[in-house]
Order: sequence, then structure tokens, then C-alpha cells
Amino acid sequence: MFKKVLIAEDFQGDTKSIVDTLKEQTPITEVYEAQYCDNAYTRIQVALQEQQPFELLITDLSFKPGNLKRKLTSGYALIEAARALDPTIKIIVNSVEDNPVKIKELLDVYKIDGYVCKGRSSLNELVHAVKQASTGAVFVSSQINLTEKSNVIELEELDLIVINDLAEGYSKREIRERLIKQGIKPNSESSLDKRVSKLFVQFDVKNSTHLVAKLARQGII
Repeated sequence: MFKKVLIAEDFQGDTKSIVDTLKEQTPITEVYEAQYCDNAYTRIQVALQEQQPFELLITDLSFKPGNLKRKLTSGYALIEAARALDPTIKIIVNSVEDNPVKIKELLDVYKIDGYVCKGRSSLNELVHAVKQASTGAVFVSSQINLTEKSNVIELEELDLIVINDLAEGYSKREIRERLIKQGIKPNSESSLDKRVSKLFVQFDVKNSTHLVAKLARQGII
């Protein structure tokens, strides 16, 4: 079981409930809090420098802006930054998000170790998620159905990169150049054309603008 855990959550009531529950129902001895993603990142960084790293990060996905200027504004950004600092840290997301597509992305792309959907039984589920993560297993809230094909469209990581670049307004030529620069393969002109064409067919759209608009409505981007 973990000994040192960090909770990134901007609502004090939620944080207190999580802290109290973990201390009551698990043998975790050190539980730390951060109300902003930047604070959480700094805590992880300092803990590593002191050679006393956090073993588990529990984070929300959305954080309301405050008076301080922020570099990391979401749980997504915090997850990426934390993993860049410490690839071994376990991460559990605790959020109201219940879109299976977004949760599957968190599991497949962000490689989180557990997902808890906030609700009536979320504290109990969080305890289960923590226990499973400590054994290397992945927990997903019972409220989320990832097995129903109508809920989740399979997307490869490269698909998501291409889709997000299209959403940012990059042309296919510019996307190819970005892939080459990042060393991501396949990056040939023909492979990119085939990938975009496949996405058009998969989502039943006629052009990139239609694709981006449809995926935004579905919550994929």
C-alpha cells in the first residue's frame, strides 16, 4: 500500500472528505493537499529533489481559476507534467466527468491508473481504486461503461494527435511536418491522407471542419 499521497482538488470539502476517508480506511500515513495544479506540480518536484517522492497522485480534471497566474490549468496538464517529472508515480482521476470517450482517452493516452466518477459512492470507489493501484491493477468507476461499442470509438494515439492538430487549424502538410519534427511515425504523405480519410469515414463527415465540429460536440476534443 502507498505511504505518501498527494491530492489535487480545489474544493476544500471534497479534499477533507478524501483525506478523512483515506486515513480511516487505508494504512496511508502521509496525505498532502494542493488546491492548484501548479502547487501540486511543485510539491511533486520538491519531493523528488528530497528523495521522498509521492507514490500516488489523486487529481480532479477541472480547476476553477483563482487570483494567481497559472501555468497548469487542468488535471490533464498536471498528469502530463507529473509523469514527465516522475514516470513511476501512480495517478487516479477523481472527477464528475462521465463521458466514456474522454475516460478511455485518459486510460489509453494518459495512462492513468484509475478513474473514479464523483457521486454517491465515489469515496468507497476511491478507496477501491487506491487499493487496486497499489497492486498494479486499474480501477474504473462502476458508473462508466467502456464496453458498449456505441459509447466508445476506438482511436489510436496518432489519430488523437492528428485530430487535435486539425482542431488547432494546421493543414495536412503542416501536420506531417510536425510529426516528422517529433519523430512520430508513420508520417508519410500517403499514410496521413489514409488516416484522415479513415477518420472521415469513421465519423461520417465530409471535411476537416465538419470532423472537428462533430468531435467537439461528442466531447472527444
